[in-house]
Amino acid sequence: MAWLEVVRTGPLATVQDRGRRGYGALGVGRSGAVDMISHDSANRLVGNTFRAATIEVTTGGFAMRAVGSMTVAVTGARVPLAVDGRPAPDYASIHLGGGSIIELGYSTTGLRTYISARGGVDVPQVLGSRSTDTLSGLGPPPLAAGDLLLLGAEEGTWPTEELIPPPAPALGAVPIEITLGPRNSWFTAASVHALLHTTWKVTEHTNRVGVRLQGQGPLHRSRTEELPSEGVVMGSIQVPPGGQPVVFLADHPVTGGYPVIAVVSDAGIASLAQLRPGSTITLKATTRPS
Repeated sequence: MAWLEVVRTGPLATVQDRGRRGYGALGVGRSGAVDMISHDSANRLVGNTFRAATIEVTTGGFAMRAVGSMTVAVTGARVPLAVDGRPAPDYASIHLGGGSIIELGYSTTGLRTYISARGGVDVPQVLGSRSTDTLSGLGPPPLAAGDLLLLGAEEGTWPTEELIPPPAPALGAVPIEITLGPRNSWFTAASVHALLHTTWKVTEHTNRVGVRLQGQGPLHRSRTEELPSEGVVMGSIQVPPGGQPVVFLADHPVTGGYPVIAVVSDAGIASLAQLRPGSTITLKATTRPS
């Protein structure tokens, strides 16, 4: 039996898997890893099944001790990485002997890093998921120094000479793919045009619930009546009265009363998950405005 001992967490570290799906009608959101591409890549590098839980670290500063030997991998935001004080590679399988300490520095590019261990992090499931939901409080609490995390049995087939390249650093505004709707008709044609032709800045108001964007001007509505609360999904771009859009991420509420002008693609969500405050994006529609 092997487990991990958390030495320090940095600003935020949580356990995440692919989330608790199918409970929206009960008021329970999906949660799960925000950057699912990096989460899945970490599991593939250690031969885990897709169900295995990883550790999601925001901005870095995390350290843990291996109690027993194990194989781990680190993906997502690029961070200086060391094992027992010696540099180690990310996006690679790393063997840790019992007592070894793996340390993550602070991210140089990107925002969220994922740590996988062979077998997965084995914390109790809540509604079929081991994910921490920071909005509802479901799942395990955020990690703290001294926590002990058992490794589970979510082992699959080892990758065969698989190479997962790290992401290239973003240069300039990052293009994010969206689908317009369901409420783009609630906005003026000029606002829909502005949505697609503005360079938006990621503000400091960004967390696992959502990302607030800022543009040159607000998006104006063509309909002023109150919208009854309706279901929203991960990636929804909701526009509150101030006119500056908010993109919902993994821990978003399941309903909202402001119109959703568009929805971000899965790949776009993974990109947004790694954008630091001050980064810029452009939004590219896959359908024509209605």
